[in-house]
Amino acid sequence: MQFHLNGFRTGDPHRSDPHVSAGGGEDQPRTDGAPRDVDVLIVGCGPAGLTLAAQLSAFPHITTCIVEQKPGPLQLGQADGIACRTMEMFEAFGFAERVLKESYWVNETSFWKPDDSHPGRIVRSGRINDTEEGLSEFPHVILNQARVHQFYLDVMRNAPGRLEPLYSRRLSTLQIDHAAASHPVTVRLQRVDAKHEGQVETVRARYVVGCDGARSAVRRSIGLSLRGESANHAWGVMDVLAVTDFPDIRMKALIQSAGEGSIVLIPREGGYLVRIYVEMDKLAENERVAGRNLKVDDLVAAVNRIIRPYTIDVKEVAWWSVYEIGQRLCDRFDDVPEQELGHRLPRVFIAGDACHTHSPKAGQGMNVSMQDGLNLGWKLAAVLEGRSPPQLLSSYSAERQAIARDLIEFDRQWAAMLSAPLKSETNPDGVGPAEVQDYFVRFGRYTAGTATRYTPSLLTGTGRHQDLAHGFPVGARFHSAPVVRLSDGKPMHLGHTVKADGRWRLFAFAGADDTADSGSPIRALCEFLEAGRTSPVQRFTPAGSDVDSVIDLRAVFQQPHRDLALQAMPPLLLPRKGRYGLIDYEKMFCPDLKSGRDIFDLRGIDRRQGCVIVVRPDQYVAHVLPLDAHDELAAFFEGFMLSQQPRRTQEEAIRTLSAPSGLPLPDGRSASA
Repeated sequence: MQFHLNGFRTGDPHRSDPHVSAGGGEDQPRTDGAPRDVDVLIVGCGPAGLTLAAQLSAFPHITTCIVEQKPGPLQLGQADGIACRTMEMFEAFGFAERVLKESYWVNETSFWKPDDSHPGRIVRSGRINDTEEGLSEFPHVILNQARVHQFYLDVMRNAPGRLEPLYSRRLSTLQIDHAAASHPVTVRLQRVDAKHEGQVETVRARYVVGCDGARSAVRRSIGLSLRGESANHAWGVMDVLAVTDFPDIRMKALIQSAGEGSIVLIPREGGYLVRIYVEMDKLAENERVAGRNLKVDDLVAAVNRIIRPYTIDVKEVAWWSVYEIGQRLCDRFDDVPEQELGHRLPRVFIAGDACHTHSPKAGQGMNVSMQDGLNLGWKLAAVLEGRSPPQLLSSYSAERQAIARDLIEFDRQWAAMLSAPLKSETNPDGVGPAEVQDYFVRFGRYTAGTATRYTPSLLTGTGRHQDLAHGFPVGARFHSAPVVRLSDGKPMHLGHTVKADGRWRLFAFAGADDTADSGSPIRALCEFLEAGRTSPVQRFTPAGSDVDSVIDLRAVFQQPHRDLALQAMPPLLLPRKGRYGLIDYEKMFCPDLKSGRDIFDLRGIDRRQGCVIVVRPDQYVAHVLPLDAHDELAAFFEGFMLSQQPRRTQEEAIRTLSAPSGLPLPDGRSASA
């Protein structure tokens, strides 16, 4: 990580200096009441709400408020599966290492079926890697949702705005005044804590985001509803401390019995706890699981019937529940009716369980919800900071509703497969163990979270130049790979340079003989971006901001890192930044040849031509372009960005920083002018 840019400072480098909105030079005590006017009001402190809040906390000029009906932070969460793609996102927020240290790593999955000789007993039928080799640098892990919430809260508290949730607030009413010039959404919040019970607070917001769960009050306020159906099947789930002779108790396992149902077993963090999803009863039409009056003892008994000849002796139940399998989805994720699309701008959004619900066994709910928050967060920041027009916000519902629809279809098929009776001579329409294992392998990218792919739009290119980089599919997440940093020889992952800070990234992969010398494609790209008349860096970076504050250029060369001259690189790859004009040396990389994992080979990059990979703030590939496609690059950013004040070139900025205030520069101008 980088720090000391604007002066030496002691203490935790993760903790930013407070912005003036949080008291300026030192932390100030919080006021108890809700603010009167905010840019963004987030309702709900679930995974979607906290992801969104953490993203917005990186922008101190944006006033964000997040409220929650519960009296305090979550202590025991129900979700626990963290997909590989989600871990990549956690790296961008800066807490992936904390999750890795505490969590259970799902390395392998075993499959169990009835013994052909003794159908009343189960035997292991397969054991495979949980995720395909090379899918991500991160594993699939298991960690209590409450810990994830805590990590997000830490990000928010350490941000310049020192963002903290306001608890014990229940949304009472939400009204939108479309004629209002600013802050058109008025929300009334009812205090539900004993000290302030019955008090009502009124908050006016530019935008409101409902992250308040499957019974969302925000969703009801804008006239939306979840649509879908139940599969009429009851399952139980419990987190237990137990003694058992089942050999795969510390391995993810999918277990099918001959006639007693199925189990999905997932070890938990800490070395002892285990979560067990167990199939219970088929429900009649319109029957609800609550009517069965199932007890935790019923769940334990069902587990023992399914895993015979093994047994499990449950010593303690940390949490348990019963539920009905079902998937539900909203038609849209904002307040704009279909007939007004293109004519009205959204002001209220919904995210997470407020707009899509899944069965727990596929592990999609929490992971998809957090991706909702990340997608919306950078777009709200771009609009509120004046970098993009408000029309950009319509892309949130368009992108995320389509993704949720695809994932729900996968979830429906997977849940049905796990609940289906075992295939046999008397039941040829059932599902065999080999089919379950095959489906798990074929659709592993869905459970890993890497199957998401945005279709061509204003924010995503067509893939016309996809042959330049087969391993970076346009619309898919940026698949990281090992590199070596040129300036200090540090081995690292290229994707870990992408932080949750709202910036766009350009990764320029050099051709075979390109060392950024005069006349080379890399040099020409740098010169265009720094001083070209249509350069998106010049047009869309505000005056007075660092040159990489909106669009961050990084270069990857093919030569070993010791064969390149750092001092000969273009100025844009050694940008002067901050109040002292310090040089950023962390923009250039080379393949990790020592490990034998060359990023050019791993990601199928055209070695002769090279290319530019345009990466969105949410880590998805927006475009693949030739290095000399300057006009096409400019046109892409022009489609959704607003022109800012004319910027100074790097040379002009350096001369200004080098001259004492008030003294003439070499051309006779004053440095204070």
